[in-house]
Amino acid sequence: MTKTTKCISPIDGSVYAERECLSKDAALEAVARARKAQKAWAARPLQERIDLVLGALAEVERTHDRMVTELAHQMGRPTRYGGELGGLKERATYMAKIAHDALAPTVIEDSAAFSRKITREAHGLVFVVAPWNYPYMTANNTIAPALIAGNVVVLKHAAQTILVGEHLADAYHAAGVPADVFQNIVLDHDTTSALISENAFDFINFTGSVGGGQAMERAAAGTFTGVATELGGKDPGYVRADANLDAAVDGLMDGAMFNAGQCCCGIERIYVHESLYDGFVEKAVAWVNALKLGNPLEEATTLGPMANVRFAKEVRAQIDEALADGATAHIEKMPADDGGAYLTPQILTNVTHNMRVMRDESFGPVVGIMSVKNDEEAIELMNDCQFGLTAAIFTADAEAADAIGARLETGTVLMNRADYLDPALCWTGCKNTGRGAGLSELGYHALTRPKSYHLKKA
Repeated sequence: MTKTTKCISPIDGSVYAERECLSKDAALEAVARARKAQKAWAARPLQERIDLVLGALAEVERTHDRMVTELAHQMGRPTRYGGELGGLKERATYMAKIAHDALAPTVIEDSAAFSRKITREAHGLVFVVAPWNYPYMTANNTIAPALIAGNVVVLKHAAQTILVGEHLADAYHAAGVPADVFQNIVLDHDTTSALISENAFDFINFTGSVGGGQAMERAAAGTFTGVATELGGKDPGYVRADANLDAAVDGLMDGAMFNAGQCCCGIERIYVHESLYDGFVEKAVAWVNALKLGNPLEEATTLGPMANVRFAKEVRAQIDEALADGATAHIEKMPADDGGAYLTPQILTNVTHNMRVMRDESFGPVVGIMSVKNDEEAIELMNDCQFGLTAAIFTADAEAADAIGARLETGTVLMNRADYLDPALCWTGCKNTGRGAGLSELGYHALTRPKSYHLKKA
């Protein structure tokens, strides 16, 4: 019996797209075609590969309306925000810009006696398993630099955003990237695990849940295949006594609520100096009450549904548990809240770290806010977490932010902004957020292996 993958639209619960999963044999044939194509692709001049990747980016831009409409139907992002083109362009163009330097040999010696250098060699076949929440940017964070570095790529996209993989493949192929060099395929979990365990790939990049990352590592055990993971998050924000209150509210609440809170580096817990606490909560509540929950296809909507009913169910459960344990909710149920994917955003106070809403990943439009006396208490609470992706500090003192950041167990420290990925900096995490190095020069290093030359000339 042929297995299928379905995308259930959060707009109305209908089946928006359905695709057949490849059998194991068909998937192995796709892998074989990719491997056969890799050497010729890597042999092309670097600038030619860069130009083809940038051509794919231009093709996505040309078909921007498709991105916007399909995203709304697949995962509920309001069309007013225009999809992901801005971030996609920023990241891909930066990686193209630095490619020559990042992939250049490190020359140790070039004399009459010796030539000694370290080059970067493509892994070969890179397998990208992409998530649904920022489906273009997260996928292309690896696809673009992997192809530029001389790898071939097989993409498996999340079921919730299955059409994104097709759109990216259409764009790359229209730009001139050979069909076997970049393939988008549909796989079920069992076939995915079987391919990994049989050493089908040379490098795996997975973005998703902790459980999904563990499954990837288990499947790869003993194959020596590199596995890069970006998993859960529970990112904190800290508002120091010297912070600009309005800027902190705008930055942190946007970080908590944009994309219905479904952001890898979204703000899920906030610690505010006691001198600003009451004012912050008051302004934060007003900020959230100004949101318009509704159909993402309507221009007035600023907050769409969560991508799936089951995701909203988990957020509701965390909120209900917190309220039962003494937390205070500040946002009244909104008219569009249907008990399903359409979920009222929520601010909670009187929360503690004994509550799941302050401990487990929520990945939805809810945030807990706590008062702190000083930096020491804030640092202790920010580090009291199983995850470590980003941490945001709002302060007028850059030196203080730097000192606090040095003590935080996180992958990225942000000052006076939140929920942002700088492509010039390494995107990485610690603890149960996983291990990996995306974008920046280190992203190229992750997608290649070092190869040393020690050439004695005389």
